[in-house]
Amino acid sequence: MSERTAARVGAQRGDAESGTPPVIDAAFARWLAARAGQALLEVRESVGYADPKALKAAGDQASHDLIRAELARWRPADAVLSEEDESSRTAWSEGTPRPDRLGAQRVWIIDPLDGTREFSEQGRTDWAVHVALWTADCSRPNCLAAGAVALPAQHRVLATDEPPAYPPLPLSSATGGKIRLAASRSRPPEFLTALGEDIGAEMVPMGSAGAKIAAVISGEADAYIHAGGQYEWDSAAPVAVATATGLHASRIDGTTLQYNEADPRLPDLVVCRKDLAPRLLAALQRHLRVP
Repeated sequence: MSERTAARVGAQRGDAESGTPPVIDAAFARWLAARAGQALLEVRESVGYADPKALKAAGDQASHDLIRAELARWRPADAVLSEEDESSRTAWSEGTPRPDRLGAQRVWIIDPLDGTREFSEQGRTDWAVHVALWTADCSRPNCLAAGAVALPAQHRVLATDEPPAYPPLPLSSATGGKIRLAASRSRPPEFLTALGEDIGAEMVPMGSAGAKIAAVISGEADAYIHAGGQYEWDSAAPVAVATATGLHASRIDGTTLQYNEADPRLPDLVVCRKDLAPRLLAALQRHLRVP
């Protein structure tokens, strides 16, 4: 390997022995999500499942602390929007946006543990870690310059540094040609059943938003539709990976998903194969009376 090639590989992968992360943002996002995911697996092992509430709290805190510490060390000039950051929550809930975030050129949008319920249940693998980078330079879709979704219990990370291949088949032959909609296993939106009957779809229940969008990316589902309440950290990283893969991602009215807004609530989205987008958006018009 030449010195130039070795330098390039080092910038992409970092130095495992010294703990130095990759320089390139997309590879750094993968590295960071993977590290947080490993920490969460260790929390699961050490805390156990006897007290789900304690396990959820320990997981949230451990992953948040690790991600925050690494961002402070390796990306100290960047702003952060994290689900677990109480200062961020207080700022937007009181209607006083954080000036460092809204005026920043680079903002990391993170969900340290997406799917706490699934994380606290032994044997479940449908939970995730989200790490995304928003930049003021909007040359990438949704202004998301990098993103990574770690699925630690599945031992994989989906990220924009090496985007997954586009899902190979438009529909699964195993379902008789039905569209497979990734849906919440515990609280699916009320409209989803009627919409599924309208378009001839079957529900594929699973946990976190990250796991659902990962299922669309990998071809285990054809679409994920959500309406009823989410925040930027719920979708930023998986949307970054989905769009890098070539999938469609939008609001349910077809408009662009916007990130690093003063109010981080981003209540609805559609992620699907591009060939299905017109059909799904039209069905949503009928069922949700989208203006």
